[in-house]
Amino acid sequence: MTTTTRASVSQLLRNKDETGEEDEEPKKKSREDWRKAKELEEARKAGTAPAAVDETGKDINPHIPQYISSAPWYYGTAGPTLKHQRPQEDREAGFTRLDTFYKKGVDATKVATKYRKGACENCGAMTHAKKDCLERPRKIGAKFTNQAISADEFAQPDLNLSYDGKRDRWNGYDPAAHRAIIDEFQKVEEAKRELRAKRLEQDPDAVDEDDNAEEDEDKYVDEVDMPGTKVDSKQRITVRNLRIREDTAKYLRNLDPNSAYYDPKTRSMRDNPNPSAADSDYAGENFVRFSGDTVSHAQAQLFAWEAHNRGLDLHLLAEPTKLQRTHEVYREKKDLFKTKVKQEVLQKYGGEEHLHAPPKELLLAQTEVFTRYNRDGTLAAGQEKKIARSKYSEDVLINNHTSVWGSHWRGGAWGYKCCHSHIKMSYCVGEAGKSVVLDVPEPSSSQQASTSTAPDKDSPEKKKKDKKTAETSSSSSSSSSSSSSDSSSEDDHRTKTERSSKKKKNKKKLKKKAKKEKRKAKKEKMLSEEEKLKKALEAEERSQERADHLLGMDERKRPYNSMYDVKEPSQEELEAYMMKRRREEDPMSQFM
Repeated sequence: MTTTTRASVSQLLRNKDETGEEDEEPKKKSREDWRKAKELEEARKAGTAPAAVDETGKDINPHIPQYISSAPWYYGTAGPTLKHQRPQEDREAGFTRLDTFYKKGVDATKVATKYRKGACENCGAMTHAKKDCLERPRKIGAKFTNQAISADEFAQPDLNLSYDGKRDRWNGYDPAAHRAIIDEFQKVEEAKRELRAKRLEQDPDAVDEDDNAEEDEDKYVDEVDMPGTKVDSKQRITVRNLRIREDTAKYLRNLDPNSAYYDPKTRSMRDNPNPSAADSDYAGENFVRFSGDTVSHAQAQLFAWEAHNRGLDLHLLAEPTKLQRTHEVYREKKDLFKTKVKQEVLQKYGGEEHLHAPPKELLLAQTEVFTRYNRDGTLAAGQEKKIARSKYSEDVLINNHTSVWGSHWRGGAWGYKCCHSHIKMSYCVGEAGKSVVLDVPEPSSSQQASTSTAPDKDSPEKKKKDKKTAETSSSSSSSSSSSSSDSSSEDDHRTKTERSSKKKKNKKKLKKKAKKEKRKAKKEKMLSEEEKLKKALEAEERSQERADHLLGMDERKRPYNSMYDVKEPSQEELEAYMMKRRREEDPMSQFM
C-alpha cells in the first residue's frame, strides 16, 4: 500500500504566515524512490515487512486498495490513516440513537369522552383527519353523537436516522416478546432434569450412556469429510455432483437419444437408461431418491402436518426426536386399535380358520403364472403382469368362430372377422364365407323389383316341375341299372362331356345376365337430370317449409330429431340447396 501525503492550500498558507517565507515545493520522487515504495508495498503484502500504522496505533491492512486508503487533499493528514473512511463524530452527533424507534398502535391510556375541535369527524381521534380515517364510515359521525370516540395514535417523534438506523431490522422490537420462548425452553430443561433424576434413581448406568450420546450429538460436521466436500479449518469448498474419474458418465450408459433424458446442466438422469437390462448397476436417480429413509422422512413430514392441523405442537426440523417418538406412539396405538377391532369382528362372526389357510398356489400345488428359471435355479424372469379384465365375459368364441362378434364392420353392420358373416349366431365357414360374401353383387333397384314380382320358390307350379324331374330321374336310373357292364364306361364318358357342356352353357347364361344388368344400370343413369332436379327442388321446398313451421312453434312443443337418418346428399340435392338457399346479405333478396 502506497500512501501519498498532499498538503492542502490552507496548510501552505498557514506555514507561510508562521515562517514568513513560503516553503519550498515538495520534491518529486525519483525512480529510485518509486521503486523502494513499490518493494515496501509488496513486502507488506507478503508479510515480510510490518504493516503501516495509523495515528491511533492500529495496523492498516496492506491489501486495502489505494483509492480507499489514500485520504483526499482537503482532509489534511500528514501520514497514513483510515480515519476518513470511518463515521465522523460531528455528523454522528446529529443522528438519532438506535434505541429510539417509532411507537406503533394507539395510546389506550388516554381516551376522550367528548368530541374535540379539530378531531376526525368520523371516529373522534385527534391524530388524523376524516379523509385519512381507517375505520368504517359511520352513519352519524362522532362529531354529532359524542359516542365511541377512538383513542389517539402515538405522536411519532421527528427522528433523524443514519444510514444504519434506516435499515435497522430490529427497530421497534420489544424484547419482552422473546420471553415466551425462553420460558418454554426453561420448562423443557426442567422436565429433562426431572426425567434424568428419575432414571438415576432407577438405573445409575443409564445416565452415563445419555451423557455419551449427548457428546456424540455435539460433534460438528467439520470433523467429517463428506463426499463432494473439501473440509478445511480455514476454507470449505463444496462441489455438487462430484464423481471420480473411474466412474462411467451417465450419458455414456445408453447413447440412444430416445432413452432416459439426461440434463447436462445438473448432470442428472432420473430414469433408468437400460430398463431391459437386469444386471444394470445404475437404475436412475429417482430410484435412489426414493430409497433408504426417504419414504419414512416423507411419512414423518406428513404426520407432522396432520398433527399440527389437530392442535399438536410438532415440527420436523425443530424437534425431530419429539416427532419421531410421537409418531411411534401413534403407530403403536393404531396397530393396537386395528387388532382389537379385528378380534371383535372374529369373536362376533367367526371365520378365524380362513385367515390361517395357506395361499392358493400351495393348496393345489400349481399355478397359471408363468415363471422362468436359469440353469442354476435362480429366477430369470418374475411373474408376468396380469391383463386387467372387466366383469363381462371376454374372448368367448362360439360356433367354430376364431374371432368375436363385432370384430368386422361392413356396409353399416357388425360381423365376424374370420368369415365376414353379419349374422350373430351363424356357423363359421372360414375363408369360403369371405369369398361368397365378397363375390355376390349388391342387387340393384330394378333387380329387386323383378325378384319381388317373380314367383316364390315353393309355388305349386315349381312343385309340379320338381315331381316330373324326380319321375324321369327314377326311370332313367332303373334303365341304367338294367344296362350291361360293357356299356357303363361309355355312359360315364358321355355324362362327363354332357356336364362340361352344361357348365359352359351356364357360364354363357351368367355372362348374358350380367350384360343385361349393366345395360339396365346404364339406362337408369341416362334418365333425364331435369326430372331428378325437379324432385330435389320440391323436396327442398318441403324441408324449408317444415323448418319455418318448427321455428314458429314453442320450443317446449318442438319434436325431437334424434331418429333422423343422415345420408350423404346427391349432386341434385346439393344443386337444389344452392338454388333455394336464402342469401340475407343480398339487398335484392327481398324483391325475389
